[in-house]
Amino acid sequence: MNTNTPRALSRTWAAHVIYRECSVITGTADYTVTMTRTADGFAATVNGQPVGVLDAARILGSAERLTVTAETLDTPPTIGNAGGCELHKVLGRLGFRDHYLTAGEALGRAVPSLAALTAQDAYTVRDYARGQWGMTA
Repeated sequence: MNTNTPRALSRTWAAHVIYRECSVITGTADYTVTMTRTADGFAATVNGQPVGVLDAARILGSAERLTVTAETLDTPPTIGNAGGCELHKVLGRLGFRDHYLTAGEALGRAVPSLAALTAQDAYTVRDYARGQWGMTA
């Protein structure tokens, strides 16, 4: 599991539900369901009205068709310019010329800015760089 992936704070679905009795379609309904992570747990709305989380989950579970229409992600704080500058210094002292390439190799993705890294990403880059020289601490 990639722990660097931002988690959703809120996600909204368009849900199309088909109601049946004895295999006969008795009706259809379209819902807009939003689930939100809060400090106290989870909250849910259906068509803009607050509902219990289990009620919203039942609609999502019974939907014939679900489409994610909106998502708000929790983005962790970055190390900023000062932290990025410090990481540049560490990589320079270790003899790396292309700091962005080194960070990209360590993280397995393109890194256009060291200042945009999270603290965990910066730790991974430093650990990787030191490991290239056989340093264990």
